[in-house]
Amino acid sequence: MSAVLHHAPSHPTETLRVTRLEPTIGAEIAGIDLRQPLTPALRDELRGLLLEHKVIFFRDQAISTEQQIAFAREFGELYVHPTTQQNDPTQPQAHLIQAQDERKLYGPRTSGRWHTDTSWLLQPTLGAILRAVDLPPVGGDTLWADTAAVYRALPDELREEIDDLHVVHDFKSSLDKVGYDYPILAHPLVRTHPETGEDGLFINFSQNPSVIGWTPEKSKQLIDRLLLEFNKPEHQVRFKWQENSVAFWDNRSTLHYPVYNYGGYPRRMERVLIAYDDIPHRVRRANAA
Repeated sequence: MSAVLHHAPSHPTETLRVTRLEPTIGAEIAGIDLRQPLTPALRDELRGLLLEHKVIFFRDQAISTEQQIAFAREFGELYVHPTTQQNDPTQPQAHLIQAQDERKLYGPRTSGRWHTDTSWLLQPTLGAILRAVDLPPVGGDTLWADTAAVYRALPDELREEIDDLHVVHDFKSSLDKVGYDYPILAHPLVRTHPETGEDGLFINFSQNPSVIGWTPEKSKQLIDRLLLEFNKPEHQVRFKWQENSVAFWDNRSTLHYPVYNYGGYPRRMERVLIAYDDIPHRVRRANAA
């Protein structure tokens, strides 16, 4: 078994007010103005809150694209996604996430998928910061699931069966459309978070997941079983967007699901991706005896 790195719960300053939303995932952070530069201490405190709660939310943050990018840069290098558009071509780090593009991705059924950003990369992005730009009058929530809680909820015999599996993350058709040449990869299904030491599932239900070495029938049975677990509200937090809302999540410990229940409204968001940091990403059981 790989060593577990214990992350001590953060102790907010007198300025920050932290409201836990669910037992293992999600918190709203108040008492901060994201338009202002972060001190090193405040930056480290927010990173600790992110590790502890896995997705953190900010309300009433009337920030610009430039300020969103500057905030994200406090946590690492930024990643420019090859398939997304931008509100402003001079700011390629800010990706335009809009309903019409998502409908093209998911097809006429217009329903979301549990996924994590850029899992098709050899080193997926650390996290993302999403800002509301144009919201429907009602609907368009986003859900996040705690991948470690999902893993812990599986029966012992199933966890043992899947511990050493690899699952395909296939984004090739979308990459091919923009002429971006990148191979199809498989990642370990169970991976250890490099900073908290938690074991969790790493799977992307929007990228044709399949288990390496298994028959299609057996692979589909497992994927369907895992999806059932992710769909349980006990493992989730649901965020209702409002004007000037911002979400910051850890791609290494969550999957997220956009809810498409707002008809033809052109819901628009801006996302900034934080590239992988220099902490080695340890595959679970890599140091097993």
